[in-house]
Amino acid sequence: METWRIVATGLFGAGGLVMTLVAMAQVRDRRRSTHAEVVRAGLISLGIVAVLALLVATILPSVAAWGLVAATAFAVFFLTMMD
Repeated sequence: METWRIVATGLFGAGGLVMTLVAMAQVRDRRRSTHAEVVRAGLISLGIVAVLALLVATILPSVAAWGLVAATAFAVFFLTMMD
């Protein structure tokens, strides 16, 4: 496995975990949301992050992989700085 794939997967995974926590917090902040809804949002988010991280690590071309990492970084920045 190439070094750039390992780095891109690690960066995407870190950003994906932050995005998962943000998604769970947004679900929690909704009125009348239950614990099960928060857990479900977290599991769905982690599943999506895991599938995309696997794609970055294995088959995505470098431009697409780094584009996904950059999009995740921008999303994390804007979602965490807006509140």
